[in-house]
Amino acid sequence: MMRADGIADRLALPVLPAQERRCAVAPAGDLAWSRPRRVQGRNRTRQAGQALTEFLVIALTLVPLFLLLPMVGKYQDLVHATQMASRYAAFDATSFGNTAGFNPWKPPAQLAAEVRRRFYSNADAPIKTGDVAGDFDANRNLFWRDPWGHALIRNFSDVGVSFGKDQPTQAGGFDASGSDGAALFANAGVIGLASPGVYTANVSVTLANLPAGIKSTEPFDKLDLTIKRHTSLLFDPWHSPDTERTEERVGKLAPIGTAVAAVAPVLDGAIDAIDMGKVRSPGFADLSQWRDVVPLDRIVPEAK
Repeated sequence: MMRADGIADRLALPVLPAQERRCAVAPAGDLAWSRPRRVQGRNRTRQAGQALTEFLVIALTLVPLFLLLPMVGKYQDLVHATQMASRYAAFDATSFGNTAGFNPWKPPAQLAAEVRRRFYSNADAPIKTGDVAGDFDANRNLFWRDPWGHALIRNFSDVGVSFGKDQPTQAGGFDASGSDGAALFANAGVIGLASPGVYTANVSVTLANLPAGIKSTEPFDKLDLTIKRHTSLLFDPWHSPDTERTEERVGKLAPIGTAVAAVAPVLDGAIDAIDMGKVRSPGFADLSQWRDVVPLDRIVPEAK
């Protein structure tokens, strides 16, 4: 008997013919022979099937989320447009509204129409006076649509403009008290200034829900989402036309200045007599000495 490949030496087995070797059974304890190849292949198949099942379960959860991510971006774009629209409505009051009545308020309906056309319609809409957005595709922003092509803003009337605490006109947009209920400008009446308070403009838009009955659109099919933003500003900054007007206003804040101004000539004369004219009078209650004076050589003469 001959031994081959070193296997027979280790196992002390005789070398068998080829047909008999195929049917030979390995002795117990030999790990190289104790695990059939067919069982190993079956385990691999089971593992691959389990991985496929796990992938499908995760995909059923994540794929709808990935498909709805563009909707989140569209909602964010609408939030930005609403914020810009509120700024437009608030600063419009500084041009067309005047508490003294010199420049009347713009009609609220006209302002609302401008907001809808210039901030919620097609991006290439021209800026024209009296232009009104219509409820048809040519006037809609094509980006603001759901995956099925439905407009998120069903009607332009869903865009609303209000003032202050949801008042219908600009006159109700003022709040003269702070968060603590105290007057914001207690001394405004003393110096003859109007103090209507902080002016607020609100813009809101109600969005359409996604189609109901589709599992992948939940919970967007029941949001009933309304986006609302506001902008507040100090309506009258009290600009003075000249330095004399500023001096007059500031001087009223110190009542003692009026009393001192009445006896200022007497005080100035007494100071001149005591100091023999060598010391300049302090100029009691005279604010003109604090004016900013531009040297004549720095002033460019106006062209005639």
